[in-house]
Amino acid sequence: MSGTRELFCGIDVGTQSTKAVLVDVDAGEVVARASEAYDLIEGLPPGHAEQQPEMWLDAAKKVVREVGHGEEIAGIGVSGQQHGAVLLGEDFGVLRAAKLWCDTSAADEAAGLSKRLGRVVPAGFTGPKLRWIADREPEIWDRTAHVLLPHDFLDACLTHELYTEVGDASGTGYLAVDEGAYDADAMAATAPGLAERVPPLVACDRVAGTLVPRVAEEFGLRPGTPVSAGGGDNMMSAIGAGATRPGVAVCSLGTSGTVFAFADAPVTDPDGAIASFRASSPIPGGGGAGWLPLLCVMNCTEPLEALVALTGKDHAALTVEAERVAMGDELFVPFLVGERVPNLPRATGTLDGLRLGSLTPGVLYRAALEGVTLNLAAGLERMRAIGVRPDEVRLVGGAARNPLWQRLLATVFGVPVRVLAETETAAVGAALQAAAAVRSAPVDDLAQAFVRYESEPVPPGDDAAERDRLDRLARRLAEASATEA
Repeated sequence: MSGTRELFCGIDVGTQSTKAVLVDVDAGEVVARASEAYDLIEGLPPGHAEQQPEMWLDAAKKVVREVGHGEEIAGIGVSGQQHGAVLLGEDFGVLRAAKLWCDTSAADEAAGLSKRLGRVVPAGFTGPKLRWIADREPEIWDRTAHVLLPHDFLDACLTHELYTEVGDASGTGYLAVDEGAYDADAMAATAPGLAERVPPLVACDRVAGTLVPRVAEEFGLRPGTPVSAGGGDNMMSAIGAGATRPGVAVCSLGTSGTVFAFADAPVTDPDGAIASFRASSPIPGGGGAGWLPLLCVMNCTEPLEALVALTGKDHAALTVEAERVAMGDELFVPFLVGERVPNLPRATGTLDGLRLGSLTPGVLYRAALEGVTLNLAAGLERMRAIGVRPDEVRLVGGAARNPLWQRLLATVFGVPVRVLAETETAAVGAALQAAAAVRSAPVDDLAQAFVRYESEPVPPGDDAAERDRLDRLARRLAEASATEA
């Protein structure tokens, strides 16, 4: 290697963009980063959300070339949006657009699978999407030779190897999560012949493949560069945020909102609201992949983006206005694309409790922030009920630096929140996983050494009247959710 440093590249294939970061593990810093934005396919019916997988590959090439330093890159890790369904033919060609995590068109299929399997399979999981395709596009399913997740697809493009790992696979609906193996009965219930179409599982802490020469040239990298197992974006974000040991909880504020925490033993929600995922990092001190109990809400920043589009004002300006207004009984039920928790794939958003003066940008923006925050808090209470009790919550994601949102989250979570200096933790986590695999080092050690905070903890608010108002809104949100069910 001609460079004087050993850098590790993390690639994050997201819903709105693909990002790349170069991490100098020894210096504990990101030395370069790049992003390429894109959109969903337009004109689809309500409930459908799709993207072309080839678009992710093109974006990955652009961002990796942009960050450069190809000769110094010692390993690559890939993070990908969870639950997507990528179908390939015998020639490895893409057969149709990928149905994404936020696609709720398979709500009926999800209900059928849940009833047959005796457990909740959300409409956003991969399995119901495959059932939908097998039933409604049988000619596509018959031609399908390989079923991949988004991160699997990019890894396959890089290495020409087919594999997945237990963390991302635990969001399919057809993995026996506790055993860390495919569930034959669930696969048979999902789609005919699925067991012959899924990739093998590989260990999360090993090099899974190497970069093939032709692809290396296209990416501006060295042939033979090691590629780690990668994982879903939540699993990679857990690594990047230091949630690689028990006691650390993370809230990610992006297109979707998540709250997750590492566990060294299974954490199961009998109602299925909290996903019993596996982590993409091993239990510290030995053992296989840990667990990552996770809350996911589908409506997080999108209601806020909708208000930016409506008002023509940016988030900073709307936040200033929202901080100045006196809020009353305004409740924004933010289920604009259905919802995963609570499990309401066909729900719609509502705006309730309006009075004269309510229809201002500041009030609407504050109401949207509160609606999303209260839904996240309801999920966190469910996590506490099954044994996840964080002392603080680390905030990551593009919206984590909003000061009003930080204060609201601390107040309704009831614990301090801290903003990580590096908020794009999925790409960083992928790079750290690659570094751990290449160096045969504990990923927990690398992750803890990398964590930096932007500021001091934000404590819960001490205004009793404001706390009472938020409690009333929380009860009304629960009532609205029960009415939708």
